[in-house]
Amino acid sequence: MIHYFAKVHRHEKRLFIKSPNDRDLTSKLRGVAPCRWSKTERSWHFEASREVFEKLKEAFPDLKRLEVAANKEYKEEKILNSKPQKLTVKVVHYQTGRFRIIAFYDQQLVELLKKFPFASFDKTNKWWSAAMDEKQKKALTDFCKMNELHLVWQDEHRERPIKAKPSPFEIPNYRACPDEMIEKMEVMRYSAKTISTYKELLEEFINYYPGKKIDDITEPEIVAYVRYLVQERGISSSYQNQSINAIKFYYEKVKGGARKFYLIERPLREQKLPIVLSVEEIQAMIKATTNLKHKTMIMLCYSAGLRISELLNLKVTDVDSNRMQVRIQSAKGKKDRYSLLSEKLLPLLRMYYKEYQPKEFLFEGGNGGQYSERSMQTVVKEALYKANVKKYATVHTLRHSFATHLLEGGTDLRYIQNLLGHGSSKTTEVYTHVTSKALSGIKSPLDNLDI
Repeated sequence: MIHYFAKVHRHEKRLFIKSPNDRDLTSKLRGVAPCRWSKTERSWHFEASREVFEKLKEAFPDLKRLEVAANKEYKEEKILNSKPQKLTVKVVHYQTGRFRIIAFYDQQLVELLKKFPFASFDKTNKWWSAAMDEKQKKALTDFCKMNELHLVWQDEHRERPIKAKPSPFEIPNYRACPDEMIEKMEVMRYSAKTISTYKELLEEFINYYPGKKIDDITEPEIVAYVRYLVQERGISSSYQNQSINAIKFYYEKVKGGARKFYLIERPLREQKLPIVLSVEEIQAMIKATTNLKHKTMIMLCYSAGLRISELLNLKVTDVDSNRMQVRIQSAKGKKDRYSLLSEKLLPLLRMYYKEYQPKEFLFEGGNGGQYSERSMQTVVKEALYKANVKKYATVHTLRHSFATHLLEGGTDLRYIQNLLGHGSSKTTEVYTHVTSKALSGIKSPLDNLDI
């Protein structure tokens, strides 16, 4: 015997079906109309509308009403005779580029979500998580319109205020990172950027326990500190992993301790789609930049797909105009590689060299020495503003755009992997999610611009 009852469930009017646990019966139920499973009621529930009720009666002629306590907010007759209510699909933007899709079970919706980049289903919370850009947003919007679903977009707001990182000036008797840790990182040939990052992270940790000697801080206190970072400081998963790595480096590499995990829950690295500028937006940026040095830096960064550190570490001798290549030395992972030198960029580079006459680094500051990362980010920010490009972009966006435009121009993914210096092809495959064009020859994307 199959029974029904109607009640308000999670602020929604729903029609519940109580039935024996039978696979064929369940399959038939789910074929009547979109439904969800309730653990609390241990039954399937449907949209509480007269139309759905009639379909259920038609599929199950022996359907009987189950006598339950009257609902205080709605009477059953009112629920069943009300107008059909659209089922809701909620999309929560919880991290840059990442979204949670919370919805009822629907096979077609599941098939759509499986096609989204880096999509995964959280069995505990019963939601999908995926990276999305405008293409995926449009696909989901079109799906909901076609199936008459109510689509809700929402940004996740934190319920508690986030504490700022304490300034060294606010902490009495501020303790600096031990010299032995810095020396150890230098001996192990860590990059200057990594050394600076680990130094700051360890200092934040040891000053969290100002009354204790560093070597006396216990494992439970380390775990408590990481939880403080997550719960009170509201740090990102990347910051959390770096903090753990800095602490482990000190106790394991510097003090020679055994390798430990400190029962710390490492966050999963969320995969996101890169922000990519269109060819027209890159072109507008370059045309809007009138300063010769700034224009040359933007064009070279895009032309060769360089990281900001790779661009600023370039020496004059790294530009090989005979082979039309740029040599990148000791890049990320201590790897050397070659990338493209655009034919359209070479005359500009020669003009730049003649006017600025750099001595050591290809791009130097006003007082000599290496050009600063902050100044380069400002150069790109001003170029975006002058070109009226509204996307949030950084110097690294030029590298993402280089890879995407090569892929759209027909370059094989293996060549792009080598040009970018990626150790794994999986890292490069992210660009297949932001382009849909076929592959064929290889050419610097800068050569396609009208500049």
